[in-house]
Amino acid sequence: MSKIKVIITGATGMVGEGVLLECLQNENVAEVLMLNRRPFDLEHPKLKELIVTNFLEIEMFKDRLAGYDACFFCAGVSSIGMSEADYTRITYDTTMAVAKALAQVNPNMVFNFVTGALTDSNGKQMWQRVKGRTEDELMKLSFRGQYNFRPGFMKPVAGQKNVRWFFRPVIWIFPYLWPSRSLTLHEVGRAMVHAVTRGYHKQVLEISDIKALAG
Repeated sequence: MSKIKVIITGATGMVGEGVLLECLQNENVAEVLMLNRRPFDLEHPKLKELIVTNFLEIEMFKDRLAGYDACFFCAGVSSIGMSEADYTRITYDTTMAVAKALAQVNPNMVFNFVTGALTDSNGKQMWQRVKGRTEDELMKLSFRGQYNFRPGFMKPVAGQKNVRWFFRPVIWIFPYLWPSRSLTLHEVGRAMVHAVTRGYHKQVLEISDIKALAG
């Protein structure tokens, strides 16, 4: 297919920024719209930005979201210290609000959701169940394609700004100690692009699937 136009959420976080930087250098991507809650200081010929302070109000911006081939939903928070209600509002409610709005204006798009390794709608941990429920509901929407990415440890892209301080000491060590549980954000970004341009035979992608699709 021709070059694609992509919407990315979460560019102010580590995963979203890494996927964004891969998209900006990927020859198969013509345009990227950052859907951000706050401004992100980055300029590039491919890049546009739309500020939406509350994703639950995304319906107000639907006219700005038409004409895109894919959404790479990388926004998210840690569940540590959060109640199930608050985590559900951020992880499930906002994701579904954006997805449903995009399904209406771009039914032929591909929606990629970054979830997490060990996600399970029947899991023992609260975050597993919330993310699992989100995956289940996304797969019911009428997109051309919908994929749920379950990465493990992700090595940042060179030059990233959004890498938390406590993460930096293990960036170079973890992939050598546990290569089967590690990815680079270049791989995650490439796999997301390939999900749009090539498709994949599974909707839930574990680490090995992401590596295979990135290749």
